[in-house]
Amino acid sequence: MAEQEPTAEQLAQIAAENEEDEHSVNYKPPAQKSIQEIQELDKDDESLRKYKEALLGSVSVATDPSTPNVVVTKLTLVCATAPGPLELDLTGNLESYKKQSFVLKEGVEYRIKISFRVNKEIVSGLKYIQHTFRKGVKIDKTDYMVGSYGPRAEEYEFLTPMEEAPKACWACGWQAVVSPSGARLPIDPGCACL
Repeated sequence: MAEQEPTAEQLAQIAAENEEDEHSVNYKPPAQKSIQEIQELDKDDESLRKYKEALLGSVSVATDPSTPNVVVTKLTLVCATAPGPLELDLTGNLESYKKQSFVLKEGVEYRIKISFRVNKEIVSGLKYIQHTFRKGVKIDKTDYMVGSYGPRAEEYEFLTPMEEAPKACWACGWQAVVSPSGARLPIDPGCACL
């Protein structure tokens, strides 16, 4: 017997259950201080000065105020059953990804690798939040604590814990995943992995 398409009421109920089950990360980042303020603190203490220099390196702070502090440059879907990782370059035109879909087999396990840069100031309590929608209804929200990072020229990478692609009748059909870059990535949970 074929599974029936879920009704709008069933989707709304699933969304409500997901909202109830949601647990937030209870981390509260410290008060934001600029790198200059941190470097000025205890500047007479030689050991602290060396420690801060080791942590922050020789950072040239971006002077352009329009430059975002955190820029996500790439998302990579890593799946053991796929022939290779699927990389999405987020430095160019994101419109092309809205017209393109990626097929994931129901129940397949995958991880997402996020590549990002910190440009100006130390960022504390950085989180990755992913929303999954079906027919305009949010059916899932996932958030991970990424951590705290200082500015540097090289990119940082964060690998999410293992996740499982949705399965069962509520997951069939087109879904959209909204990632930190704001890109809406349509996902078709079909028969082939990636």
